[in-house]
Amino acid sequence: MRNNRLKMMIVAALFAAIISVAAQIIINIPPVPFTLMTIAVMLTATILGAKYGTLAVAVYVLMGVIGIPVFAGMKGGFGVVLGPTGGYIMAIIPAALFVGWYLGNFGHTKAQAIIANMIAVLIILALGTAWLKFAADLPWNGAIKGGMLPFILPDLAKAIVAAIIGIIIRNRLVAAKLI
Repeated sequence: MRNNRLKMMIVAALFAAIISVAAQIIINIPPVPFTLMTIAVMLTATILGAKYGTLAVAVYVLMGVIGIPVFAGMKGGFGVVLGPTGGYIMAIIPAALFVGWYLGNFGHTKAQAIIANMIAVLIILALGTAWLKFAADLPWNGAIKGGMLPFILPDLAKAIVAAIIGIIIRNRLVAAKLI
């Protein structure tokens, strides 16, 4: 039991590193950059589940908060979380928890994973846009136009890809008794 826990903690750390790398693949669209962080977060939660998926995402966020440059554009520090994009960064924690919880309760199928990841996108965009509105002192329509609308379709597409690939990887890792 202890060895399995250690193994899963190491796997969670590896997934935190994967999220860090994915966050650097960026298309800069002010005020919120378009990155592959969200697909990495959804893959992490789909593959690792609620406990270790959320742990991996929380480790990623904590690495950035303490100053390690893991956020988009090689940024780090508490100021980034307090800035306009901070809501999106913090929202990935409850989004990952939701995906893991949903799949744990409704089954690890591709269809359920697509549903879970699409709802996770809505969680991230809703919380991130609300934070953007207040942090950047924008009107609601400005925050929605800048921080939600350009990301809905690409993020929903990423959710579908993450769900399908995530379930395939998870099934293979479970079959190999690696997770």
